[in-house]
Amino acid sequence: MSSRSPMPTADLKTRPLGADDLAAVVAIDAAEGAQPRRRYLERRLAQALRFPELHAQFAVEANGKLSGFVLGRLLEGEFGQTEPGLRLEEIGVRTEARGRGTGRTLIAALEDWGRQRGALEMRTTALWTQHAMLRFLEADGWRLGRNQVLDCVIGEEELGSARERPLASPDEERPGDANDYSARGANDFEALARDLTEVRALNAADLDGVARIDRRLTGGDRSRYLRHAIDEALAESGIRVSLAAIVDGSLAGYVMARVDLGDFGRTAPVAILDTLGVDPLRQGHGIGRALLSQLLVNLAALRVERVETVVALRNVALLAFFVRAGFAPAERLAFVKPLA
Repeated sequence: MSSRSPMPTADLKTRPLGADDLAAVVAIDAAEGAQPRRRYLERRLAQALRFPELHAQFAVEANGKLSGFVLGRLLEGEFGQTEPGLRLEEIGVRTEARGRGTGRTLIAALEDWGRQRGALEMRTTALWTQHAMLRFLEADGWRLGRNQVLDCVIGEEELGSARERPLASPDEERPGDANDYSARGANDFEALARDLTEVRALNAADLDGVARIDRRLTGGDRSRYLRHAIDEALAESGIRVSLAAIVDGSLAGYVMARVDLGDFGRTAPVAILDTLGVDPLRQGHGIGRALLSQLLVNLAALRVERVETVVALRNVALLAFFVRAGFAPAERLAFVKPLA
């Protein structure tokens, strides 16, 4: 992207991106990155056709030639968000079309789409080394967000590795913060968190249990978002990695994550942890730790090198949980742009 003043945009035509645009989109994207991401982009286009109410994908043409594209998704509750928002996932412009307002035209189309659906802001992330993208975001009115992007290199930390320390058995009388997903107390039984809790793959039948836990955590009904989240966790991701924790035969916690080669310009397989929820009635039992530990074990077996998540700075308990698990600030920055 270029931060130069845009040239007149009268010759630019905006339209919805279609399946026939895949080859041109892949070519534009390949010119930006180190390797082609055809499978990722093909999945994104297919998902937009499946859920048009959630996905926005636009193309800009100049003189009948596709000059750029943008991919966006409506945010309903990811990363703990409670207000509707819009995520800028990908934007690409042909080298020869830069500096002509193509990127700004694409963003404007995405903004209009989001406003029509009640989105209050746009969000995205970018590596601090992506200088051209950072200049573009600055010129377009974006600012640093108040969320923290965290990541963990799989295998370097204790959790999910052979070095993982045992923890205490559950203590049902121990009080605690409903948002503190880690177990506390002395080590009484020399068992790993994932050994004390049944952890299995999340499936579509878990929706009612997930919605029940979410209502207890948020005080609201987000069944629509959760239905979409589970569906995408099971169908959209290149690899299924979402998990459910079962205690006494019922769902006690869940983690929704995905592995894909492509999100936000990535060219290496990274797991994105979207949602982690633990029943407040099961607090202090190590369920969150068990879910995260098993997730890291599974990702290591898939040769995924890193897992990433986004946490609101105001959610101190959740930040502390991830820090204890070995997460640290990532080289990726969070950005936000108001749409009001």
